[in-house]
Amino acid sequence: MALSKIDGTNFIAPTIPVSAGGTGTTSYTAGITEADQWRLTANTNTGTSADVTSNWERIDTSGWGNIGTGLTESSGIFSFPSTGIYQILFFGAFKVDSGDTSADFEMYITTNNSSYIIGAVARVGSSGGGTPSNYSGSNVFLFDVTDTSTHKFKFKTGSFSGSNFLRGNTNEIFTNFVATRLGDT
Repeated sequence: MALSKIDGTNFIAPTIPVSAGGTGTTSYTAGITEADQWRLTANTNTGTSADVTSNWERIDTSGWGNIGTGLTESSGIFSFPSTGIYQILFFGAFKVDSGDTSADFEMYITTNNSSYIIGAVARVGSSGGGTPSNYSGSNVFLFDVTDTSTHKFKFKTGSFSGSNFLRGNTNEIFTNFVATRLGDT
């Protein structure tokens, strides 16, 4: 087994020889080889249940770190740099109208680069009167990415009415997600 090391910026995962049923060995890369984090840079989707297509940026706060090359984004659709099992942990920071009992931050996935299905939902709501309130919700999805050209994901707001919106800021982390490649598919 090769030992892991740091190449100055990234962790180098060890390669472990694995028996291939008595006919030789194959290599398996152990350890996390991709970890990336993105955030909304501005409030978005006020009163609108729609895809979150803009205001995304990779975190650039001093001290932030990543592993690997990271995801790419185009109009709110995220693509993976390599195949594997990815854990996508997402957090929605909401401003919700008083009395609005449901506001959703939804993650949608595609495995054919065309039709999307819901993967997971972070849902919040307010049952009381008064002024709009801040809420946060989170969820996680394990995505088996077997083809980087067809397996993608995006986010959408749901049940947004009145002046509900997702909170974002280019200098702070409010609505965001972390994608971590856990291992081979």
